[in-house]
Amino acid sequence: MEKRTTKWDGQVLALAGKEIKVGDTAPDATLVARDLTAKKLSDWDGQIKVLLPVPSMDTPVCQSQVRQFNKDAVDFADDVVVIALSMDLPFAQERFCAAEGLDRVVTLSDHKTAEFGEKYGYLVPDLRLLSRGVVVVDRDNVVRYIEYVPEASDQVDFASALEALKKL
Repeated sequence: MEKRTTKWDGQVLALAGKEIKVGDTAPDATLVARDLTAKKLSDWDGQIKVLLPVPSMDTPVCQSQVRQFNKDAVDFADDVVVIALSMDLPFAQERFCAAEGLDRVVTLSDHKTAEFGEKYGYLVPDLRLLSRGVVVVDRDNVVRYIEYVPEASDQVDFASALEALKKL
């Protein structure tokens, strides 16, 4: 099995979990919502899902990524849901979204089980954080676009993610 890695300020760190590829069925995962209830990704079955794993919503690059997709969400169809995922506690996610006026992004926390990180291959176990990326999942739960950003401080390829979304 190939060892997968990401970089954090230039330091090479292992990624845990299976690498997801375009054409794969998107795994379900249980996460924690802002009100501390369990939410499954399958709660949005039948909708297009844009999944935004980020290391922490307390960092400028992560904030920029979530802001950008929140801004672009007005152009999405009604059946598109944008879900930002991090290991942050739900309270911190809610505080960030409220302070920024981000009302088109659902935030979910993977802090409890790291299930999303492991199932999608974004978990950085040494830091117990998610690496950065974006996943576009169609209405039938098929992955149509995926990006694993190789360096945590780099942004996702917004244009490619949006182009994949427009095709759906």
